[in-house]
Amino acid sequence: MKKQIAILGSTGSIGTQALEVIAENPEMFEAYTLTANNNADLLIEQAKKHIPESVVIANESLYGKVRDALKEYPVKVYAGSDAIAQVAESGPVDTVITAMMGYSGLYPTIKAIKSGKRIALANKETLVVAGELINSLASEYRSEIIPVDSEHSAIFQCLAGEEYNRISKIFLTASGGPFLKYTKAELQNVTKAEALKHPKWNMGAKITIDSATMMNKGFEMIEAKWLFGVAPDDVKVVIHPQSIIHSMVEFEDGAVKAQLGIPDMKLPIAYALSYPARVCSDRRRLTVEDFASMRFEAPDTDKFPLLGYAYEAIRCGGNTPCIMNAANEIAVAAFLSDRIRFTDIEKLVYTALDKGTHIAAPGYEDYVATDTEVRKSTEENIKRLTLQ
Repeated sequence: MKKQIAILGSTGSIGTQALEVIAENPEMFEAYTLTANNNADLLIEQAKKHIPESVVIANESLYGKVRDALKEYPVKVYAGSDAIAQVAESGPVDTVITAMMGYSGLYPTIKAIKSGKRIALANKETLVVAGELINSLASEYRSEIIPVDSEHSAIFQCLAGEEYNRISKIFLTASGGPFLKYTKAELQNVTKAEALKHPKWNMGAKITIDSATMMNKGFEMIEAKWLFGVAPDDVKVVIHPQSIIHSMVEFEDGAVKAQLGIPDMKLPIAYALSYPARVCSDRRRLTVEDFASMRFEAPDTDKFPLLGYAYEAIRCGGNTPCIMNAANEIAVAAFLSDRIRFTDIEKLVYTALDKGTHIAAPGYEDYVATDTEVRKSTEENIKRLTLQ
């Protein structure tokens, strides 16, 4: 039988590529429900092409537009964040791709886990904010979490068949983003257009900026801790500009396994949907020339301090990563709307971590309260910056 797939965030980069994977493998997968935040036009287009059972537009003011556009199609239309959570736990759904941007993905992911769904996790903030809670719920409800991020998918693939062997170290590769060769002084004046030009990956605006600041790699380190049960200090970030090796795992005997491939998010998306099987693909393969060009270097946490902040946040534990994530989301949004400079992002995150209220053993409501409080205080700090 075809696997029924719910895509939370179908209009984003991961969501659109997931639909391409589904369309390329119609005998294996079917889009059961699609959701979007504000991009009603693309959601309508996707619904007309893929004819899912239902769609959800989070922005309730756009409900009428989506409903009217699909009135001639056998597609149910819902609106609001609660509706997204409800479709995530829908009975016929086999796999939920959590590709919503940022903190908003946490609640529907929890609902899907509690319904025992397989989670194809593309929303890294879910584990960054509440990794301990998510792991506990996944264990309680026997919900399988398969990572979609290229790096975590690589680690997951390297661990196949290694269930009884202890991980010594994880090498988390990073392209280095568009500013790898910039000096600290040069970063003061980079533009939004420059920051959005990622050298290897085609991603959404927010994650592209996170890659440019290396906050994204800090998030991925925290994800790796929760996904694979390793200590933060055993996750080593390695700059690998060619993005051919997507990550490596070292075992206690010193052996290292790596997963390699061209930079193409469809591969980890397809693997998360089909696991433990693989789907046939006609995408480009690596060549000898690709292998010859590989190089590696250590990250510069003086130039990119947000990576170091992520290590400090997860060592501190509790709600500290939630504080970091909330401040970063607000700061990145401010940079993308031309309200602050690129280097102000790190300043705002530092302030939030320094001034935030630490909770050692938070529950879900504590995460919600922390997120709300930090977003508000970070907005106030942005106003102070712009007045200077």
